[in-house]
Amino acid sequence: MQTKKLGWSSLEVSKLCLGSMTWGEQTSPKDGWRQIDTALAHGVNLIDTAEMYPTNPMRAETSGDTERVIGNWPKIKKRRDELVIATKVTGEGHKFVREGAPISASTIQSAVENSLRAMNTDYIDIYQLHWPNRGSYMFRKNWNYDPTSQDSAAFYEHVDDVLSQMDELVKAGKIRYFGLSNESAWGTSVWLQAAKAEKKPRVLSIQNEYSLLCRLFDLDMAELCHHEKVDLLAFSPLAAGLLSGKYQGGTFLPDGSRMMAMPELGGRINTKVWLAIDAYLKIAQRYGLDPVHMALAWAMSRPFMGSVIFGATTQTQLEHILAGSDIVLGDEVLAEINNAHQAHPMPY
Repeated sequence: MQTKKLGWSSLEVSKLCLGSMTWGEQTSPKDGWRQIDTALAHGVNLIDTAEMYPTNPMRAETSGDTERVIGNWPKIKKRRDELVIATKVTGEGHKFVREGAPISASTIQSAVENSLRAMNTDYIDIYQLHWPNRGSYMFRKNWNYDPTSQDSAAFYEHVDDVLSQMDELVKAGKIRYFGLSNESAWGTSVWLQAAKAEKKPRVLSIQNEYSLLCRLFDLDMAELCHHEKVDLLAFSPLAAGLLSGKYQGGTFLPDGSRMMAMPELGGRINTKVWLAIDAYLKIAQRYGLDPVHMALAWAMSRPFMGSVIFGATTQTQLEHILAGSDIVLGDEVLAEINNAHQAHPMPY
């Protein structure tokens, strides 16, 4: 398994990260525990979760169950130091968690205590803000994104408030590092500048969507992260399964697949997306590569990448992904991928 030091820290993480959002819903607790065992056996030490998980669907009665799956893993106390656990505080709009309250110092304080208790641990390695209070262009909102209604003064005040709370939690040993999610270049720069000015915890990582089909991160975010030594934790690197080829151009729905529950896959489905997928599948075929392995290997190769978060509903899916974890793509493959991207930029 490929590993690296994450961002500016000394934290050593695997370049593949085990996502957990199905645990407690589509994936049973015992299967979740088996996934942790299997991941560790293959050198994957980073697990990503969130206090609002599981999802697909997200329900009030199951909210928080994924963290509890981790906390009930029979080996959590004996092997905790082998894991790097990243979780997130839920923000505004999700009524199942604190009735949709926005992120603040007080919500973080209670959320951290809840997550520590749920995961049966004394500390969280990376604590992330799930999305900005002011809004985000993630999840296909980029097509109509309009930041002109944002209140910058309120955001600056919010940053100061949260950083002070993060500072207390770091000093108390309850969290080790602080990260963002679904954030923009401007937002990230404000967090970085405030941390430097106030000598408060500095952003280590940003968790945004990134895949062959979604490359918003390639420009301003990539530049910022290079210069500030902040790494990307990429979610949806297989574009909700689209890049696996299993949907066969939209003509086939495997039993239990996400597309059965979410026909539009969160706004990813349109006429253009199948053309882009076909281009990448043909590259994989020409070079004798499994399309899942190719998509993940490409994501791991990106210069700003900290770790690539993948999810596996079943043990079979997990083992298939791990079988290609050491693949490194050659220059010819990378060149063809770039050509396909130019022909099919941002298809959704």
